[in-house]
Amino acid sequence: MSLQNTINEEIKNAMRAKDTLSLEALRAVKSAILMALTETGSKDELSSEEEIKLLQRLVKQRKDSAAIYVQQGRQDLAEPELLQSAVIEKFLPKQLTEAEVEVAVAQIISENGFSGMASMGQLMGIASKQLGGSADGKTISTIVKKLLA
Repeated sequence: MSLQNTINEEIKNAMRAKDTLSLEALRAVKSAILMALTETGSKDELSSEEEIKLLQRLVKQRKDSAAIYVQQGRQDLAEPELLQSAVIEKFLPKQLTEAEVEVAVAQIISENGFSGMASMGQLMGIASKQLGGSADGKTISTIVKKLLA
């Protein structure tokens, strides 16, 4: 079942359960999918890679908003953003822990012989491609900097 069909079913379930928070998050995902489909032209569906990137972007937006709200002392606005990001994260593949990402990046470094910060760009490209859906770019970047330093 495609992500779009899954989201439509989850929207129906959230409406039946009168879960407004989940409904809002799911509608945002549906809207983002429709926008992506209209941007790419006459495609019927997004590839799984495109779906993962879209979901990661939506989660990141909500977490960034929540962080800003917390900085401003507005916990009442941060909480719904975090709850929505949790709803969206259910559709992403299982995320790797920092230790697992560190092991994977160390393996990439040893396989390719990278050393020093000059090779960070190449390493980030390979690591992002290999770990794409299972780790966010910020985590990968932090670990790459730590291992290359």
